[in-house]
Amino acid sequence: MDEQIKPTDYVQSLERGLAVIKSFGTGRPEKTLTEVAALTGLTRAGARRLLLTLQHLGHVRSDGKYYRLGPRVLDLGFAYLSAQPWWQSAEPFMEEVVAALGESCSAAVLDGDDIVYVLRIPASRIMTINLSIGARLPAYATSLGRVLLAAEDESRARQLLESADRRALTVHTVTETDRLMDILGQVRRQGYCIVDQELEIGLRSVSVPLQARTGQVIAALNVSLHATRADAEEIATGFVPVLQQAAAQISRNMTR
Repeated sequence: MDEQIKPTDYVQSLERGLAVIKSFGTGRPEKTLTEVAALTGLTRAGARRLLLTLQHLGHVRSDGKYYRLGPRVLDLGFAYLSAQPWWQSAEPFMEEVVAALGESCSAAVLDGDDIVYVLRIPASRIMTINLSIGARLPAYATSLGRVLLAAEDESRARQLLESADRRALTVHTVTETDRLMDILGQVRRQGYCIVDQELEIGLRSVSVPLQARTGQVIAALNVSLHATRADAEEIATGFVPVLQQAAAQISRNMTR
């Protein structure tokens, strides 16, 4: 659980600077000062000061009219990945999953009531949703998210579900908190999760937990496939063992 911050310890300028960086993930990659100010809720003067500071630090570039992120901003995300004990050892085993199953393999972590993709080995594009490193999806409607929520204690999992915007993304999406809590209990018992067309019609996915050497679940591994390729029973017997083997190999090969 994160430490509760005191109001006197909260640095609002840092929050605003990060909001400016995140604003470039919406719409066009190039933005005017007015657009950045509107997206962040800042005044033009405040947005300008932050943009100039980020430009001085190399995180933002400008041609005088438009601003865009610079490559140095990647250092922020890479610092996170470099601090993880598993991601460097994960890629070759995830590539083996892709080779064995012929489907893309992804890894994600939980961030609030969302999942965030931190590693992805593509095979073929089967989803209309654009997935790349850093992409977010709602945890309640994804197999990755349900595996990660199942690793939380029940009170924390319920809190995250209740705080989420649990919309019906398809006619199959489970949105009721109690039903989702029952599903999380089943995921804990069986050690994997299959989601059938709840995120997108025509898409099934299966995920397993990735554990540190301590046994703590630190991420989840996933394969997504078209619904016509395999039903839930075939996924459980043919896909789950491959994913579980990869997760076990990654755990054994963690550097720290």
